[in-house]
Amino acid sequence: MNLERSENSDWLSDLAKTSGEWLRGDGPESDIVISSRVRLARNVAGFAFINRAAADARFQIVQMVQNAVHNGILGRRVQHINVETLSSLDSQFLMERQLISRELSRGDGPRAVAISEGERHSVMINEEDHLRIQVLHSGFALDECWKECDALDDQIESSVPFAFHPQLGYLTACPTNVGTGIRISVMVHLPALRMTREIQKVHQAAQKISLAVRGLYGEGSQALGDFYQISNQVTLGKTEAALISEVKEVVTHIVSWERRVRELLLKDNKSQLHDTVARAFGTLTSARSISSEETMHLLSSLRMGIRLGLIDNLDVATVNELFIHTQPAHLQKLHGGVLETADRNLARSTYLRQRLDSSSLG
Repeated sequence: MNLERSENSDWLSDLAKTSGEWLRGDGPESDIVISSRVRLARNVAGFAFINRAAADARFQIVQMVQNAVHNGILGRRVQHINVETLSSLDSQFLMERQLISRELSRGDGPRAVAISEGERHSVMINEEDHLRIQVLHSGFALDECWKECDALDDQIESSVPFAFHPQLGYLTACPTNVGTGIRISVMVHLPALRMTREIQKVHQAAQKISLAVRGLYGEGSQALGDFYQISNQVTLGKTEAALISEVKEVVTHIVSWERRVRELLLKDNKSQLHDTVARAFGTLTSARSISSEETMHLLSSLRMGIRLGLIDNLDVATVNELFIHTQPAHLQKLHGGVLETADRNLARSTYLRQRLDSSSLG
């Protein structure tokens, strides 16, 4: 292992013991909304798009962007990670943490990510586009995300010229990102809509107005733990404010819908709902081997149970953290080494029992 890889791995091992600010569970509408994200796609003027850029050009882009980030508003509170030299475990760890995309993880050639203290800000370099500027917040906080992302975008653009067309707007590798280059995402927890089989209506309603409903890790991923990401699909021809307003309106409706269904379940089927939560709690606190998928499903019931007053001595922030810390890469980072699937399932059950030991059913 080279020195750079070792330093990255050491920092990531320390990061595994903490929880990002976006998992605090205390933002607006946090009973339903886990987090809000605004991401901007940008490309550096004078350089070919990534799929046609040579290695030396990609390296120049990494250097330019890292210098701009380091000398800007985030300053020295940023950790620069060379993704090209990361192990597959460390790449997966950053994906689980929502700090890099699958595309950046699986790409080739010079590529990197800059991550701010608290993990609210990250800048991916040489993903599908030269830059992906991202801001994450706990709860339903799109306006705050946009304000910070816009400021970071302006700061980087002050020293790195972006590819821009007076009619088309910001130029991107994928036509769906041309224009503002903005992707607005809200991660919501919808166990009641899934339990009542109404979740398909959410998909249908979103598609009618060009919004996407995806799983925990975005495009191509499953909705593990009843987590869904609601995001815009089109950026051209609309302002950032208009796109944010559209997503806010839809998410507000979905949040109200989920709350109504939870209230109906609590009113009409409280004993059955309590039993579902109790069984989830019992399995999580007694299992000797448990998979990541089953853990996500059971923690989803637990999180809803907390919000409905069915569980004592357990807060949402802890459950949010458990969703992340029991993922395969996080579990291995916490363990301090690579684990095969069977050993991960054993380690996961031990970790869950330790973390949930002082909690009890309401």
